[in-house]
Amino acid sequence: MIELYTWGTPNGRKVSVMLEECGLAYNVRKIDITKDDQFTPAFVAINPNSKIPAVVDSDGPDGKPITLFESGAILIYLSEKTGKFLPKDARGKYATLQWLMFQMGGVGPMFGQAHHFIRSAAEKVPYGIERYSKETRRLYSVMNKRLGEASYLAGADYTIADIATYPWVARHEWHMVDLAEFPNVRRWFDAIGSRPTVKRGMAVPG
Repeated sequence: MIELYTWGTPNGRKVSVMLEECGLAYNVRKIDITKDDQFTPAFVAINPNSKIPAVVDSDGPDGKPITLFESGAILIYLSEKTGKFLPKDARGKYATLQWLMFQMGGVGPMFGQAHHFIRSAAEKVPYGIERYSKETRRLYSVMNKRLGEASYLAGADYTIADIATYPWVARHEWHMVDLAEFPNVRRWFDAIGSRPTVKRGMAVPG
């Protein structure tokens, strides 16, 4: 059994979607980041960086429990555990990992900063709004071009790169992006969003 420590954020939902896609049994442990649950000693013992998500798998690679944090690392682990959503051939694997890193290093941080300056900052900072909104739109343009060439980010197949990116695009209204401007992203987004497993994973923690 896998224990999933999470909250209703894009990073958290990457892992709940992946667990649903893989058909793995899991328990949800809510970490309410609005109440600073991520800083409790019990959670810091699981993730010293005090961020969700994290997982504890009682059936680790050597048959012993394993604890993991960082959503990208968790997705790779679950792929290797189940043999799903990460191609076996070297070219497919590295294409997937590069688009996963694109999400981890670009989409997540930049969209997150756009969310902060547009929605959450105590005062409106025009420089911050302009900087991160512009970079967010640039990243959408990169995805739109790629998705005009391939069905999914890494190529013909749905992979952890798509699973990682979808929950961030699901908040496009938060960063004031109209998907009609990026029709290839819209097609990809609608296709992924129609998957029952994705719908269930996006509803976690409920």
